[in-house]
Amino acid sequence: MRAVLQRMRTLAILEFLNIGILGWAAFVALPARPEVGNLVGFALTALLLVEGGSYWALKAHQLTSRQRLPRGLGVFRVLRPVNVVALGVGGVIVWYAAATSPGWGSIPGVVFWLLALLEHVNYFTWQLMHDTRVDLSRLLRTRRLHPSHLAVDLKRHSGNGSSGRSASARAS
Repeated sequence: MRAVLQRMRTLAILEFLNIGILGWAAFVALPARPEVGNLVGFALTALLLVEGGSYWALKAHQLTSRQRLPRGLGVFRVLRPVNVVALGVGGVIVWYAAATSPGWGSIPGVVFWLLALLEHVNYFTWQLMHDTRVDLSRLLRTRRLHPSHLAVDLKRHSGNGSSGRSASARAS
């Protein structure tokens, strides 16, 4: 359990650090210009990394407090469709920027938007990141993607009455 807890804490910290690392890499180390498409793409990636880091921090707290589910799942339930809208609107902005200003004024924004899209899928739908022996072994054994940890927690959350609906309302 100690190793799992340490991994969750590390994942939380890394997600937050990645915001600064990616921002520095794009806007300082590379010649990306702070234009609308790039900034929107980066903002979407940063948003998803904050959500991911927050989830792992809450998941670590769940383990230490021995709760059935992490706190704050209702917020993630709201964020899931909000992210889809943000990714859609942001995608229109980013791809318009790419069409009207190709090059360093928009390519990083497209890459960031794609990264944000993958982060959303990785957190809210399927586990895309397989960076441990256990994850890789399971992927090779089953040859399919599995639901993400957050998706599983959200499903459990909706099934235990925490969604705010009564049991009779869920049954109908």
